[in-house]
Parts: sequence; structure tokens; C-alpha cells
Amino acid sequence: MFFPPHCENPAVIRRAIDIAVSATLLTLNSPVIALAVLAIRLESPGPAIYRQRRSGLHGREFEVLKLRTMVQGAEQMGAGLAVDENDARITRVGAFLRRTSLDELPNLVNVLRGEMSLIGPRPTLPAQVAQYTERQRGRLAVRPGITGWAQVHGRASLPWSERIELDLYYIEHRSLALDLRILWRTLAIVAGGSGLYKGQAGGWEGEL
Repeated sequence: MFFPPHCENPAVIRRAIDIAVSATLLTLNSPVIALAVLAIRLESPGPAIYRQRRSGLHGREFEVLKLRTMVQGAEQMGAGLAVDENDARITRVGAFLRRTSLDELPNLVNVLRGEMSLIGPRPTLPAQVAQYTERQRGRLAVRPGITGWAQVHGRASLPWSERIELDLYYIEHRSLALDLRILWRTLAIVAGGSGLYKGQAGGWEGEL
């Protein structure tokens, strides 16, 4: 994630820090994850961990891991993949997990596996990537992240075209200073729980 400007191999250092930080955070948050898993299972049937195919580095697909926040089989109900505020499919425990962003803690496992990074564009659905323009595909030049420049500028409250442009800006201007700004603003956003929803498609203008 962070590396000095004179570093000869920043990718190796970025990956080493991703591993060290994600492993530490997983260890520290293991009691929180365990309690969340128990609460999810007590409220509704089905697995506590939700898996969904996403596109990562260079478009390679992987299964992103999250704590389940909706009823089992929600993708086959109502609006399908689109999730809006007050969606009836979101459980009470799930609403709390989404508001606090605790549902994304299992993303740290994706970071350990090398499928994601701590900071970068959020991983998106293959159906969305298939509709990218050539310029927008530049968003796939780095590993997707748990948080990123677009995330701290409005999250799902932004139109997707604007979110992609913010991600492209980050890729072109990655630096220690920018990463520190993202981390600081992420803490403020998580505390406020803002920008979680934007209409039925979360700001996405294409088809899902």
C-alpha cells in the first residue's frame, strides 16, 4: 500500500504491506467477525459468508467475500442484484453491518489471497465490466481495494461514470500522501455511515 518514492519495486512492498496489515486486522477483528456470524445465523437461515463473482486485476474474476446482509437467495428476489435503501431483503443485522461497513471485513481474506489490495477501486460485477468503455477498462490496471478514492468521495451516492473517473485519477496519481488521505477520509465515512445507497442500481446506469 505505502512505499517510498525511491523504491525500486513498489509492487512488492505494496503487496508485503497488504499481507501484514490484512493479517493483523483479521486477527484483531476475529471476535467481531465471530459475533457477526452468530448474529446472522440466529436471525435468518443460510451461510453467514456471502460470495459473489467480481472482476479484479486485468479483469480476472474472483469470489469476493462479505458477511451476508440480506436474506438467503436475495439475488433471485425483487430487484435482483440492485440494492436500494430500505430494501426489504436486508435483515436487521445486515442493516447494522452495512451501516458500519463491518460486512466488508471478510474482504481482508481477499487481500491475503492477493485478489484485492487495501486501497484501490472497488471490485465490480463482470456484467458491469462488460459495459466499460476502453478508457474505463483502465480501472482494471490495479488490484481492487477495500477502500479507494471514489469510496471517499461519495461511495454509491455517485453516478458510476463519476466513480470510475475518480478511480482512474487515483491510478494515475497513486502516492503515500494520497493513500493517507484515503485512509483518513475512510474512517470519517465509516463513522458517519453515509453514501451507502443511490437508487435501485447504486448509481449504475447500465444493465445488471
